[in-house]
Amino acid sequence: MKKRAAVLLSIATVATALAGPVTVTASAAPAPGTPAASAAAPRWTKCATPRYPTLQCASLQVPLDHAQPGGKKITLALTRVPHTAATSQGPLLVNPGGPGGSGRALAGFVAAALPEDVAAQYDVIGFDPRGVGQSEPTLDCGNGHFTPVRPDSVPRDPAVEEANLERVRGFARTCATKHAEVLPHIGTVAAARDIELLRVALGAPKLSYFGYSYGTYLGAVYAKLHPGRVHRLVLDSVVDPTGVWYQDNLAQDVAFDARHKAFLAWVARNDATYHLGTDPARVESRWYAMRDALRAAPAGGKVGPSELEDTFLPGGYYNGYWPHLAEAFAAYAVKEDPAPLVAAYQRFGAVEPSAGNSYSAYSAVQCRDSAWPKDWNVWRADMWRTHAKAPFMTWNNAWYNAPCAFWPTEALEAPDVANADLPPALLLQATEDAATPFEGAVSMRAKLAGAALVVEEGGGNHGIALSGNTCLDEKVAAYLRSGTAADATCAAQAEPQPTTATRAAPVSAGGAALHGLLGFRG
Repeated sequence: MKKRAAVLLSIATVATALAGPVTVTASAAPAPGTPAASAAAPRWTKCATPRYPTLQCASLQVPLDHAQPGGKKITLALTRVPHTAATSQGPLLVNPGGPGGSGRALAGFVAAALPEDVAAQYDVIGFDPRGVGQSEPTLDCGNGHFTPVRPDSVPRDPAVEEANLERVRGFARTCATKHAEVLPHIGTVAAARDIELLRVALGAPKLSYFGYSYGTYLGAVYAKLHPGRVHRLVLDSVVDPTGVWYQDNLAQDVAFDARHKAFLAWVARNDATYHLGTDPARVESRWYAMRDALRAAPAGGKVGPSELEDTFLPGGYYNGYWPHLAEAFAAYAVKEDPAPLVAAYQRFGAVEPSAGNSYSAYSAVQCRDSAWPKDWNVWRADMWRTHAKAPFMTWNNAWYNAPCAFWPTEALEAPDVANADLPPALLLQATEDAATPFEGAVSMRAKLAGAALVVEEGGGNHGIALSGNTCLDEKVAAYLRSGTAADATCAAQAEPQPTTATRAAPVSAGGAALHGLLGFRG
């Protein structure tokens, strides 16, 4: 997750030893009351697509360092679906999370998914945060970082642990050497200040914000810095602001293990299709047996234990992927056919070239936003303790975030997002969400005075509004119309039906379109 600004930065030391982190220092960011610098109004041009025929594109220049508003500029990439109603409620900024998620495609989706009368009242605006996507400069530290086959994520001996440590140290070091000027200015507070500059450039007295996942934290931080500028605030699948970010990731590990068990129980209920057994415990043992077998002989020379976890992790975000993952699991474990598993890895687990940017931005934000343990012994003890009760992805998630133990920039202190000066906010949360566990939404609601929490009871997907649950979507639409909201409970959508890979739902069906935009790890 991501962070921010400072003044002239310097590389303190570039250590050449493998274990030695590179340190980049920067001055403090401006105080919350610091006036925003001015920015030229975006020049919107047509960039229509067949699906979004009114889409427009623009860019916005903002200071690299918000403490030096007259200094070097960077560029943010924007999209917009303009309002069509005679009276507008102003801009509605949308963010898919991450950090590192590109929001440019989300504007068209949200405008199309909202009821026509609601979308007509807003300029729905997507943006790539600093360092991300089409914004310039973009971060990319990770050439080859996820090349298969990686060492087993579970470090069962010192050699495997050291191999994983070598990877993450190298990634942090590469970021420091490639992006030394930019890293001290990447983070959530810096991104929130960018949002304020965008509001000023748009000439809007207030703006509305709709964020998913990490985007909920970004929205809460913006609201903390500029409470009088918030018109509407929708937060879906809510980050726990008290755990940013090390503790939040430990909570994720336990929640993802529970969600993985829910997937395996679903496989057991559909034994007539997958033939992996009717006992969830037996199905789980076969999954871990598959993992053990892949350690000895990676499928297709690409899918070892770490890649297997990468492949099945998306099932913890969206149960629409369960039939495809179950088909791959059954093919390998029952038919001894690794091809569907390799195909599933290519679809869900393999890191595309653009993910080098998103992961680099993710790391830059998370590692800068708040303090992480710098003593690897702390990590090791915490991970083994958590792995004992949640083995599915504890170590995989640890290595994903471990560059923060060696990150070159100084950590900032995460702001307290407690806010009594906002209009009522609308929070939405599934009770079984793994990426942002339910307790986080309760914590955020307690911090935002007057906020309403709409609960999807029994739901486990991450990102639940505008993905097919009519009850939830009606709550969002009513709030965006009037600004009033109340606590409510909606039933979860029905669980998926088993299908084969040849009958896979198209990407635009149901919640798949949204989850394709939100991505994973966000």
